[in-house]
Amino acid sequence: MESANDRYDSPWKEAIEQYFPEFMSFYFSDAYAGIDWSEEHIFLDKELRAVVQDAELGTRYVDKLVRVTERCGIESWIYIHVEVQGTRQPEFAERMFVYNYRIFDRYKKPVASLAVLADEHKQWKPTSYGFSVLGCRHTLEFPVAKLTDYEEKLDELLTSDNAFGWITAAHILTQKTRTEDQERYNAKIRLLRILYDRHWDKQRVINLFNVIDWLMQLPEWLNNKVWQELETIEEKEKVQYISSVERIGIAKGIAKGVAKGKSSLLEKQLEYRFGVLPEWASEQLVRAKEEELEAWAKAIFTAPTLDAVFRNADLS
Repeated sequence: MESANDRYDSPWKEAIEQYFPEFMSFYFSDAYAGIDWSEEHIFLDKELRAVVQDAELGTRYVDKLVRVTERCGIESWIYIHVEVQGTRQPEFAERMFVYNYRIFDRYKKPVASLAVLADEHKQWKPTSYGFSVLGCRHTLEFPVAKLTDYEEKLDELLTSDNAFGWITAAHILTQKTRTEDQERYNAKIRLLRILYDRHWDKQRVINLFNVIDWLMQLPEWLNNKVWQELETIEEKEKVQYISSVERIGIAKGIAKGVAKGKSSLLEKQLEYRFGVLPEWASEQLVRAKEEELEAWAKAIFTAPTLDAVFRNADLS
């Protein structure tokens, strides 16, 4: 069972948005080669929720819809639907099928569905879904990147210049140290040293440090040791990527990320019950404090209307 400390959604989400070309290059090189990266790619998260709000077929880490331009082809704009799946689920392939045709139905443009499987079951690797009836056949086949396939390539991952080579290594080490705090600390320090050895630019180091800080959570006393080691590394390397000010920002960012995750979950629950949310409701969720989110989450079960959820919630 997944530990409450192993929250994968936010770091994966942010990393995909920050380094989408590297994501595609690392996991789906053939698809990467077919995209014109000189043109802008656009994330369509809100549009995806509107398309699939009543087709929730199991939970997942991340789903993304991205509009890109083909390098060569009749179509200019095409759509990439990305799923990062953290647990083995019988309905996963069906969800890929449903989301693919719903996105196509909305935009009337080709849709490429791609899956990253981040679960621990090595033999589970769904790659298609469909049916055949009365001579009619309808099937979706989709490329899959299985993270357990990279376990034997850990040393190679750790030398990769691609952000997702390093993130995949962090994911594997997080899974391997699920129940061993000291081993997780050692792995986190190893990743941190490699991060500094790369001599990447400051913002990239901070972004990727945020990833391992989310993935590889530790007890407070070990976390303090991480910060001490970080100071030693920065002194040795004669750099100061993560200053005390940025350290505070990272801590706030983690707290904000927890609240954002609750807000995102509540938004999906509200949309499932009441339909696409009006702008005022979305704004309330964005500005909400944690106690408000908790109160609204309780009210959703009994409130007859969307307005009643926000109006009658018990904030005591």
